[in-house]
Formats: sequence, structure tokens, C-alpha cells
Amino acid sequence: DLHAMPSIRQRWHSTDRAASPVSAMHPPRRRLRTDPSADTFPPLRLLVPSLLLILSAAAAFHAPLHQPPRLTDHRSGSLSRLRRHHDSSPFLPHPSLAMVAGGDDKKVEQRALEATRQLSKKPPSSIRVLVAGATGYIGRFVVQQFVNEGYQTTALVRPGSAVNERLMEGATVKRAEVTDEESLTGVFADGSYDVVVSCLASRSGVKSDAYAVDYQATLNLLEAARRGGAKHFVLLSAFCVNKPVLQFQFAKLKFEAALQGAKDITHSIVRPTAFFKSLSGQLETLDQGWPFIMFGDGSITRCNPISEPDLAAFMVSCVKDPAKWNAILSVGGPDGALTMRDQGNMMFDALGKEPKFWTFPLSTFDPIIGAFAFLGRWFPQMEDAAELGRIGKYYAEYDMLTTAPGEIYGGDTLQEHYSKIAREGQEYDPFTTMFAKKKQPAAASKEAERQVETVR
Repeated sequence: DLHAMPSIRQRWHSTDRAASPVSAMHPPRRRLRTDPSADTFPPLRLLVPSLLLILSAAAAFHAPLHQPPRLTDHRSGSLSRLRRHHDSSPFLPHPSLAMVAGGDDKKVEQRALEATRQLSKKPPSSIRVLVAGATGYIGRFVVQQFVNEGYQTTALVRPGSAVNERLMEGATVKRAEVTDEESLTGVFADGSYDVVVSCLASRSGVKSDAYAVDYQATLNLLEAARRGGAKHFVLLSAFCVNKPVLQFQFAKLKFEAALQGAKDITHSIVRPTAFFKSLSGQLETLDQGWPFIMFGDGSITRCNPISEPDLAAFMVSCVKDPAKWNAILSVGGPDGALTMRDQGNMMFDALGKEPKFWTFPLSTFDPIIGAFAFLGRWFPQMEDAAELGRIGKYYAEYDMLTTAPGEIYGGDTLQEHYSKIAREGQEYDPFTTMFAKKKQPAAASKEAERQVETVR
């Protein structure tokens, strides 16, 4: 999740949040003491979060081996200003999607809806589903949920990637490189899928990665699905695209526009608030005696995250629920509006420790972002580091909160999740647990299997 970032970059955002005074959103540059449990410390210690953020941003210089190649159809140039980063026309659909065979858009759309309606009447055992991004964090839960509900399920994975057979139990595994259109041709050659689900997401969120995966690779999948005669396309997007500022948000919105422009296939665009895993990265450091790090007084942002099994169940329900067709669906979990301080208290409670907090102003991010952005004029990797800094600040500043009854789903709570991982540990991920010790491969594999077993 995609886009899970370290917990010092917590992510949550709201579309209906009332405008806050500038002083509330940007606390003054001073040492904060919000309660007796919050440390006050000499200015020298302000270097701690700055150094942590620099180290996090520096991860951009070490691109993972599986990172897709940079696209060649984007304009290059200076990326130093935040709102000039995105493509000048990020919401225009791909030209090929403007040509819908078989008549005008309205008639084609009606035929597509009827085809999906007929499909929904079939038993799950007669419906063929392909899940792309199946070995990703959310993808494996989605695969297992489809299997559990009796669908004919195929998991699409990258060539050469390791597959844990236990996690894919009950599903057929196929391999293709989604960044390569020709690689997908064979997957859909026999027109063998009724529903295609995309759990694809860029790993880092920087521009090249975001447009290669969140836009282009997902577009390749959509076009292959249309050529193969699929009836319905379910997209895992993100709640934060409601207020786009970041590169991956513009890339996701560009694909969403393309999907909505494809009238010959129905769609469900799922925008979850936050995953439990993305809010769990500080638990190991708290267990080691460190304080919980938060920004402002710990109440700037609020969220109601959704558990991975609950999100998977919601995505599967999009196949047969007409209310979810051709719709954008924001979804969060059953918790109320949780602040960063609430999350810290929950973690300390799960660990049986006394709460201890370090608080920093949001302005901590600004000099770091500015320095990397300035250097990014000459060194592209520095611009990537600046974008990671912007991502960190974004999720420390905006809510990820749903409030409408129809946007709250599932029964798993964040406190239950924290209590579970405090007892059993959690799977290591460099983007969410980078300050904790890395688990041995066998232990990580067992933890992943325990998580999927919850779905079963």
C-alpha cells in the first residue's frame, strides 16, 4: 500500500474537515508540552526527528530491484515547486479509451451494466476472477477472500517473484509483467476472466514509480481486460486522492479518469482510509523503550483505518452489489476519529507500558524538503527524496477519516490489531517498520500466513 510509510509519516485525510486556523495547523516554533507524559527537551534534540526523516528520505536513493523503469512519455524539468510536480493534464484519459466500439457512450455503458448484472446472478463458482498485485500486502488478502467465497480465482504475479503457496492456496498462479503490455497479452488470450481486480500500487510514491505503476501498469491491465472481454474492473485506490498534492495521487487520479472513461466495462473504485499496518510502525520502537513520535499536540490529524481482511471483503462485495458499480467508494473501519495521540496510547496499552511522547512542529519537515527540492534541480534522486518528505508531511497534516454510515465497514478495531501484534509480532516491512529489527525470513513468512489465516 501501497503506500505504507513509517509511522512518523502517519497517513490520514478527510474531505469534509472544516478549515482550521493557521495556528492550529502549524503550531509555533517552540518546545511543546501538552501533558506531563510529553517530554520537553533541549533544542539539540530537535535534530532527532530531522535526522530520522532524512534517513527515511534517503531510502529513495536505494530503489528496490523490482522498481519499474521510468516512463518516457512524461515531461521532464524542474520539480522544485510542490504544485507544479504533476503532469500538466493528469486527469485526461488515455486516447485509446476514447474510442468505444459499438455505438455512443450511453448505449455502450448500458450494455456493460447489463452484462455485469447478468454476471452477478451467477454463483461464485461460475465467475472467473483475476487479481493483479496478488503477492502485495492487500492483494494476498483479496485473493484469499475470493477463494473463500468460492470464486474461480487467479493470482497474477511478476515473473521470477517468489510465491508462498500457502498464501495462494486455492488460487491459480499466472505470471506477467504488468509494465509490459505484450506480457499481459497471453494472460487474457483466451478471454478467460469475468472480473479483474487491481491491487497494484507504487512502492515509494515518487514520480517515476507512481506513473509507471499507479498509472501506466494499471492502464495496461485495464486495456488487456477490455480486449479479453472482462465485465467488471475493481480498483484499489486511496482515500488521500480526494485532496491531491503528491505525485502518486495525481497518477492514481489520472488512471481513475481513464477507468471512468472506459464505458464498455463497469468499475468499482475503492478508496480506503488507511491500513492497520501503515499505523503500526512505531510499536517495535516503543517496545524497545522509545517514546511515541507525533506532530503538533497529537490531535492535528484523525483517521478510522480499516483492517486488511475487512477491506478484502469489501472489495469482493463489489462484484455482486449493484450499488458499488460505476462508483467511487470511500471506506474506513468501525473506529471513531482516532488522533495520533490516541494511537500512541493504544500502542502503550497493548505493550503494558506507561505512555511517553515526543512532539514536534510540522515545520520540522520544511527545511529538509526545501533542501532536497533545491538539489533536485540538478540531481533527480534528490527530488525523489524531497517527494518522500512531502509525503511524510502530508500524512502528518491531513485526516483520513470517513464519517458517512455507508463509508464505514467491518468489525476489526485498531486496538485489537495492536494487542495482537504486541503478542505475536508483525511482518517486517522497510516502509512501515524501518526502525525495528528485521525478522528472519521464516518468522516473517509464518506471520504472513497467520494474517491470511484470519481471513479464512
